[in-house]
Amino acid sequence: MNKRNYQKELDALTASINTEKKPSLLLHSCCAPCSSYCLMYLAEFFDITDYYYNPNITIEEEYYKRIGELERLIGIYNKDQNNIRFVRGEYEPEIFNEMAKGLENEPEGGKRCYRCYELRMRKACEYAKENGFDYFTTTLSISPLKNVSWINEIGERLGEEYGIKHLPSDFKKKNGYLRSIELSRKYGLYRQDYCGCEYSKRRDYPVKGGRK
Repeated sequence: MNKRNYQKELDALTASINTEKKPSLLLHSCCAPCSSYCLMYLAEFFDITDYYYNPNITIEEEYYKRIGELERLIGIYNKDQNNIRFVRGEYEPEIFNEMAKGLENEPEGGKRCYRCYELRMRKACEYAKENGFDYFTTTLSISPLKNVSWINEIGERLGEEYGIKHLPSDFKKKNGYLRSIELSRKYGLYRQDYCGCEYSKRRDYPVKGGRK
């Protein structure tokens, strides 16, 4: 079986879009740095609402710091003739903690991460369906540390379950990840050192006060 090229699938889809009447897209965002390129790229083709739902971020201060940076980034982009809306999801770390039970010792990138992707994407899909969006997707595929096949498989399965179109993505392609780094520097965005949960923090901080 040939490995799917999700970026080519996205290119084919966007090539068919009439930008005079953009379809609506709910974009689940994990943070401002990952969203920087995704928002810039997608704004040409879609009417975007950015949805922040990340119960995996187990430190409340960190959670709200990332919200603040994302809102600041969207404010910058909206000064340039964009109309990106922002929706804050509920802060529900207890839901992530319940989901992670029994998976505490899984390695990063394992079963716990798969279920975390699904937890966040399901919430986004539910919101997109309830509010009549044409598409939904997530910024998660921009990270070279995330499993892009899992992300798209989950998105397609949820899309079928809820009756809403999932937008295929591999945002790190076409230098997307490198552009996110450049844009983060340009706008002085806070770039966190770990995904968000206590397990990823332990991995990235093997020594107290250290950095990976």
